Amino acid sequence: MTSELKDKIALVTGASRGIGKAIALELAQAGCDLMLTARDREALAGTADAIRKLGRRAEIHAADLTGVGEPERLAKAANDVFGGLDILVNNAGAARRGDFLKLSDTDWEQGFGLKFFAQVKLSRALWPLLKARGGSVVAIAGIGARAPVADYMIGSSVIGAQLAFMKALAEIGKRDGVQVNSVNPGSVATDRFRHRLDIIMKRTGLDEAAAIEHHRKELDITRFGKPEDVAGLVAFIVSPRGRWLQGAAIDMDGGQVDPLRMSRYD
Repeated sequence: MTSELKDKIALVTGASRGIGKAIALELAQAGCDLMLTARDREALAGTADAIRKLGRRAEIHAADLTGVGEPERLAKAANDVFGGLDILVNNAGAARRGDFLKLSDTDWEQGFGLKFFAQVKLSRALWPLLKARGGSVVAIAGIGARAPVADYMIGSSVIGAQLAFMKALAEIGKRDGVQVNSVNPGSVATDRFRHRLDIIMKRTGLDEAAAIEHHRKELDITRFGKPEDVAGLVAFIVSPRGRWLQGAAIDMDGGQVDPLRMSRYD
């Protein structure tokens, strides 16, 4: 992939850690300069430093994209700093798990606020820049909408809306020359995975290695994902080799989503 995206400009949200950080580093290795955003300025600075060590430019814009006008300010900052944009990766956002009857209106509003509404607003604000350069939009969604379960009701609902939005946006993309696709990661070894693993270890008394294998068998998957797995797929999608993809929603989950046994989502 090295240099396939030489001198392209990419904006990655949620770039301070996990999947977002891995995507930013992968795009830098492929030749991109990056605008990075997340709430944690210190962590963002760490991602930016890693990108600069790869010989690429990195700028940060710390912000809570659920704030009024924040997506538009980020879009303006990207244009002011880089003079255009080739790639937008909408990665930021997570939703609270829990009992439907105990989840509050605020929980629902926060779930949709970042992973759906902020992405809609940012995509709209950056669309003219992406159209001008024949750019790409990738949303990091998830498998929750394919296999909704009661204790992940907010996340499953948000992802369902996100995927519908991206599919419709892809129709506009065909008209305007902008590539639009989604990636649906399954269980990836991030901080959230660590929290889930701790719960399993306490419940079962297993050590870490045994708990990982126990959970892998529960989900009936080949293995758990790494942030770098998702990053590699994103870099391929937005590269010249991936440009035929349009309006796709690609599951990357080790076989976690089984159409005949949807209840295996966790």
